[in-house]
Amino acid sequence: MKPIVEFCISNIANGSQETFEKLERDPNLDVLEYGCLSYCTKCSESLYALVNGEIVEADSPEELTQKVYEFIEENPLF
Repeated sequence: MKPIVEFCISNIANGSQETFEKLERDPNLDVLEYGCLSYCTKCSESLYALVNGEIVEADSPEELTQKVYEFIEENPLF
């Protein structure tokens, strides 16, 4: 089972598109895009993604990418 990384379309538009595109190219991840993930406050304040249902947030796309991979490494599915 692959880790699931979910993005809100509004957060992609607000700056996390670079992270979305990088992670989408990783064959070891399932990367999904939704119209809304119902975390509007987080969405307006920072860049974030849901990784296996947990919020991972950062101030830049590069940092978000790094934090997503760190979260996956620290929290294996098995």
